[in-house]
Amino acid sequence: MAGVPLLLEDKVALITGGSRGIGAETVRVFAGAGARVGFSYEKARDRAEALAGECGGLSRCVAIQQELSSPEDGRALVAAAVRAFGRLDVLVANHGIWAAADVPIAAMKEAQWRRTLGVNLDSVFGLVQAAVGQMLRQGRGADGVSGHIVLISSTAGQRGEAFHADYAVTKGALISLTKSLSSELAPQGIRVNCVAPGWVDTDMSAATLEDTELGPRIAAGIPVGRAASAREIAGPVLFLCTPLAGFISGEVLNVNGGAVLAG
Repeated sequence: MAGVPLLLEDKVALITGGSRGIGAETVRVFAGAGARVGFSYEKARDRAEALAGECGGLSRCVAIQQELSSPEDGRALVAAAVRAFGRLDVLVANHGIWAAADVPIAAMKEAQWRRTLGVNLDSVFGLVQAAVGQMLRQGRGADGVSGHIVLISSTAGQRGEAFHADYAVTKGALISLTKSLSSELAPQGIRVNCVAPGWVDTDMSAATLEDTELGPRIAAGIPVGRAASAREIAGPVLFLCTPLAGFISGEVLNVNGGAVLAG
């Protein structure tokens, strides 16, 4: 009996923050599913270009250098992806910053607050705005779908995170944005969903997870008993962009090993 493929052949995906961690693995998974992929990076040119080469080179995978801290940055990135491949079928807003150091709200500098909101939220507004316009101009495919948008939130956006209020508020906003966009865009053929990871073993979280005191404490709070791999986040993101998920819209998919049971 034939298997059930998770394929995105003839589709173009834009993945932000694609040079490392969850983003890089998502680039690999989407490329493996047959999509042409554009992904953003800010500084790691060598690593980004190596990943693009690994995933098929210029005809299949393009690394785009773009800072993402404002709506204008987001719109510029979408325009660059469309110039590279002529269309856009999938947007995965994966990029974000999280300050490893604990900062009490009474001591948090306004610059940190503004920087986190700019990168994690303002740029997503520009990305979504430009991507939606492009998808609507392209029209619906044979399956009735005009495009897919997946926003990457966090368990911090569901239950908050002490001493990281700036990060948590942006991730909570992405959940609200998912639901708002789904209600608005599903009738026009655009499926908008959200993936909310818990702890993931990436460069960004390595110092915390490897800490001799904090690491075991974090693992003990996850029923599965460990942090996720980046691929375990990338897989659900891919699924939400395939025809098998064509009736899913406005969903917050928790990928956290059972640590936070929230809708």
